[in-house]
This record gives sequence, structure tokens and C-alpha cells, in this order.
Amino acid sequence: MSTPDLMRRAVCWLPLLAGLPVRAQAPIAVSLGTATPGGGFPVYGDAVARTVHRIDAGLQVQTRHTKGSTENIPLLEAGQLDLGLVQGEAVHEALAGIGRAPAQLSVVAAMYSTAGMFVVRADSPYRSISDLQGQRIAFGAKGSGLVILARYVLDGLGLDADKDFQAVYLDRAGDGPAMLADGRVAALWGGGSQWPGFVAAMGSPGGGRFIVPSEQEIERILARHAFLKRQTLAAGSYPGQAQALESVGSWSFILARPTLDAEIAYRFTRALHLGEQALARELPQASETRAVNTARHVPQPALLHPGTRRYLQEIGAL
Repeated sequence: MSTPDLMRRAVCWLPLLAGLPVRAQAPIAVSLGTATPGGGFPVYGDAVARTVHRIDAGLQVQTRHTKGSTENIPLLEAGQLDLGLVQGEAVHEALAGIGRAPAQLSVVAAMYSTAGMFVVRADSPYRSISDLQGQRIAFGAKGSGLVILARYVLDGLGLDADKDFQAVYLDRAGDGPAMLADGRVAALWGGGSQWPGFVAAMGSPGGGRFIVPSEQEIERILARHAFLKRQTLAAGSYPGQAQALESVGSWSFILARPTLDAEIAYRFTRALHLGEQALARELPQASETRAVNTARHVPQPALLHPGTRRYLQEIGAL
């Protein structure tokens, strides 16, 4: 067969070849460190993983239980995690180099704001933070960022969790509500909207009641630790919580390891943004996970991962 005939036959086959399926590329696995079972981070991380995969099937976010914020940071630095959920106070200490060298990590998303507070049983005689002094208090899992938040809040009031309270640190965040219910602790420390520990405590048969800093105490805390911000927990965030509550806290973030590929960060940010509404429907706790909040609440714009910054610029969020 002559060369012109071969060329004509090849051209005839092109439309048929174009209809053949293209071999799919292998999905990219992205590890996401969360925290101990029973806390808010594992629930949030699983919801994020499902949301991202629905939007971008080529990204498979694989969640991993860890000890929480204080373990996620070194795991990210060592390249043993791609992404990690980190509570705001732990982010502050790591990036500012408090008690350690400054971490070279970047932000890919703002998660949600966390107003720190105590919950007691509804029949408890305790009404204020000073009432709780000397009592057994469950401050959370040992590696949780909520423990760091408690330390800053109490320090702003001239108090120390280990010296002025009988501090209890948990192996599992989910153990706290049962300890409160049966009287092993007088109060449980936690924070944020729809935090599982508070959901369990407020939804228990006897119910619960929150203890937050007074207005004067909030002013004292913010004067000493300016990186903390005033936070409001909306009324009805938990069963039996009829009034909005004022406290202090910060934003939690999804951080990335130093060497995370920019294209992966871009795709993750894009999928999370496009899935914002679905994520909020699945998990009300994640209703603040929005691209505009990432741009607005990142501690410094330079901390944004290059892939995240590229996407936020494309949608006009920066």
C-alpha cells in the first residue's frame, strides 16, 4: 500500500480512535492529619475528604488519627503528612517560634473560629471560672490545640491550669463527656460550634450549662494575649443554649508541609471552595470553611501556600 493510501486510511480511523476511552490517571493520595477519636477534628477531616473527592475525584484525601495539633505540626515538618488540621493557638506558637524554631508551614484553608469555654452539668453549683478553681477539670486530649487555648485564656486571668485546678488530660477527646456526666470531673473545656464534646454534654439527659469569661475577664485576656480575638457563639448552637455567648479564641487552619506540590494545593483549595455549600450542609461546624475566610483570616498573606494563593487570586478573594 502506498504512503498516500496509508495516510488516508489513518485519517479515516481518527474519528473512531477519538471515541476510545483514555486510560485514567491514578488518583493522587493526600494525607490529612486530624486528632484523637471523639473530638471535632476527625469529624471535620472526614467531611472535608468526602467533599474534595466529590469535586475532584483525582484527589483522594486520606485522613489519619493523630494526637492533634501538637503532633500534626512536627509530622508536617518531617513530611510525614501532606496536610494537617491545626488549632489557632498551636498555629500561632509554631509560626512565631514560641518555644521552638519557627515552622516553615503554609496555610491552605481557614477551618472555623473557636470560642473557648467550659461546660458543666445543668445541676452544677459552679457559675464562673473562679468557682471552678481547685476542681477537677477535663481540659481535653493531651495533644489538642484546645489545651493550648485553655492555657492562654487562664494565663490572661492570672491562673494556671495545673496549679489552680486539678487538671485532667485525656487519651481520647471523646472520654470527656462521660466523665462530666458521672461526676469524675466538674467541668469540660472545649470550644467552637457543634464540637462533639459539647454536643454530648448539652444533649445528655440532665443537660448542661456553659461558663464563659465575663466582659472584664475578656478584656484582661485580650490585653495580655493580643493574638486572641473576641468570639461569639451564636444562640442555639447547642441544645438548651438559648443565649449567644461571648468568649475569646482564634481560627483553626489546614496547614501544608513545606514541599507540598503547588498544583495539589491548588486543586485541593479549588475543590474545597466549590464544595463549600455541600460541606456546610453535611457538617454545620464547617459552615465557616469558605475561601473568603481563608483570605480574610490567614495571619499573614505570605503564609498562604502558593497553590492556594493562585486560586484565591483567580476567584478575586485576594
